[in-house]
Amino acid sequence: MSRTVADLLWEMLANAGVKRCYGIVGDALNPVVDALRRNGKIEFILVRNEEYGALAAVAEAYFTGNPVVVCGTCGPGVTHLFNGLMDARKEGAPVIAIAGDVESSLIDTSTIEELNPYKFFEAASLYTARVVNPGQARAVITTAILTAVLEKGPTVLSIPGDVASSPVPDQSAKINIPAPAVLRPSNSDLDKLVRMIDEAKSVAIFGGDGCREGRDDVVQLARKLKAPVGYAFRGKQWLEHENPNAVGMTGLLGYGGAYDAIHEAELLLMLGTDFPFSEFLPGSSVKKIQIDKNPKHIGRRTTVDLGLVGDIKSTVTDLLQAVHEKTDTTFLDKQIERTKSFHQLLQHYVQKGPGIKPIRPEFLAATLSELASDDAMFFADTGTACIWLARHINGGSNRRLFGSFSWASMANAAPNAFGSALAYPGRQCIALCGDGGFTMLGMGDLLTQVERKTPVIQVILNNEKFDFVHIEQQEAGIIPFGVEFKNPNFAKVAEAMGAKGIRIEEPGHVRDGIAEALAYKRGPVVIDAVVDPLALAMPAHSPFHTAKGFTLSFAKQVLSGRLDSVIETIERNVGIV
Repeated sequence: MSRTVADLLWEMLANAGVKRCYGIVGDALNPVVDALRRNGKIEFILVRNEEYGALAAVAEAYFTGNPVVVCGTCGPGVTHLFNGLMDARKEGAPVIAIAGDVESSLIDTSTIEELNPYKFFEAASLYTARVVNPGQARAVITTAILTAVLEKGPTVLSIPGDVASSPVPDQSAKINIPAPAVLRPSNSDLDKLVRMIDEAKSVAIFGGDGCREGRDDVVQLARKLKAPVGYAFRGKQWLEHENPNAVGMTGLLGYGGAYDAIHEAELLLMLGTDFPFSEFLPGSSVKKIQIDKNPKHIGRRTTVDLGLVGDIKSTVTDLLQAVHEKTDTTFLDKQIERTKSFHQLLQHYVQKGPGIKPIRPEFLAATLSELASDDAMFFADTGTACIWLARHINGGSNRRLFGSFSWASMANAAPNAFGSALAYPGRQCIALCGDGGFTMLGMGDLLTQVERKTPVIQVILNNEKFDFVHIEQQEAGIIPFGVEFKNPNFAKVAEAMGAKGIRIEEPGHVRDGIAEALAYKRGPVVIDAVVDPLALAMPAHSPFHTAKGFTLSFAKQVLSGRLDSVIETIERNVGIV
C-alpha cells in the first residue's frame, strides 16, 4: 500500500511529540484513524463524547507542553470538539484537532454533515486548514503543529476522507520545533520600569498564569521590593506556595489581603495576567505597570501608566539586577497581617465541620487537601467547586491546580483529570465536580475510565442544584429560579458502571471516605458527597452591587413567601466571610 496523506499526518505528529489522540471514529474519519492504527506510535483514546476527549486533551497539553490530538468526524462529531478547543485557546494549550470532512467532490454542495471549517472554528482555532490536495499536506500540517506548540493554542486540520486516503508525494515527515523565543522589553522601556519602581514608596504585585516559568524570579523580586503578592486564579498554583509575601486572590473568589494590597499600593505591577474583572482592579489613584508577552492584554482591563511586552521570566530576571532593594516593610506587614486574619476566618467551617450536617464544602475541600499527596493534581468544575479549590486546596511546588478558568465551561474537571492521569501515571488526579457538571459530561465517560482502569478520583459536590448560578441570581437581586434538580445516588451509579463508589452523608465519615478513595488504585472512584446546599462564600471585598443584590434578593424571597428559606440560609452561614 502506498503512503497516504493520513500516513504522513501521523508520522509528522508523532515526530512532533504527540503521544495521544482522543476522539470518536466514523465515516469521513475512518481513513485517518486507519492510518493511526498502522502507525502504532500514538495511542488512541476512544471516548463516549468528543467534548470529553477535547477537555482531557486540554489538561494534558497544558501541563506537558506537548501537542495533543483530538478528532471527530464531519458535522456533528466536529461540533462536539468546539467547546474543548475554546478552552484550549483560553488556557493556552497546544491541541490539534483533526476534523473529518465531506468528500472533496461534495465540498460547498450542502451535503449531509457538511460544515465550513473556516467559519465554524474561527473563534476557537489559531489556524485552520482544509486539506483538499495531497500536495499541500506537509505545508499545512507543519503550520498546524508549529502554531499550536509555539503560540500555545488550538489548531484545526479538516481532511476529507478521499484526500486522507490519497497517495502523497514523496515528502519528508521531519518537523523541527524551535524553543520559545526570549521576549523582553527594550532597554529604554526597562529603564522606565526601574525608575518607576525605585521612586515608589510601596509596590504590590498581581500575577497570573504568565508567571508560570518565572515563578521563582517573581517571588525573589517581591522579597527585594518588600511587595505583597496577589494573584489571579490562574496564578494561584505558581505564586501562592512557599511565598512569604503571598496575600491571596481578589475577585468574587477572593480571599486574604490581595484586594487591599493592590488598591493601597503606590505602584502596582501586573505580571502575566489578563484578569477580566475590572471592578476589582484599582483606578487612577494607583500607578499601574503591566507586563505581558501578549500585547493584546496590555491595558484592556484597566488603564496602565506603563505597558511592556515581554515574557515574565526574562523580563523579571533583568529587572532583578537593576532595581534597588527596599527596606521599609510597613506596607507588606500590614497586608500579611490582613491575610492571616482572613485565613483564620476561613477556618470557621473547617474547624466546626466535623459537627455540622449537611457537610460543609469548606470542611470537605480542606480535608481533601490535607490528605492528598504532595504531587496531587486538582481540577475544579466551573461553579462553587472553584471557590473551594481557590480557598481550601493548598498548592505546592509539585501540586497542580487547573480548571476552565478563562472560558468557564461546565463539566471540565472529570475529563481534565482523566487526561492528566494518562499523562502522569501514578499521580493522584482529583476532580472536584459539580453534580450538574458530572451528570452533563462526566457520567458517560466514567465508562471510559473504567475500561482503562484509570485511577481518577471524582468528588461530587452533591447539593442538587446549580449552586453558583443560584448565588449569581442572588447577587443580581432576583429570586433564584431554575437551578434545582434531583440526583441519583452517584455512588451506586458508579458501582453499577464498574467504578468504586463512596457515599458520604455524615461529616464524621468525610476523613475516612476520602482516605479510602485516595488509597484505591485499581480504577476510578466516585465520592458522592452530600454537601450543604445553602453554603455561601463571600469574597474578601464585596462590591456594593454584590451586597445590594443579596439584600434585594433576600427581600424579594421574603415577600414571595420564602421567609423560612432566607432564615435557614442566614443560619447556615453564621461564620461567612
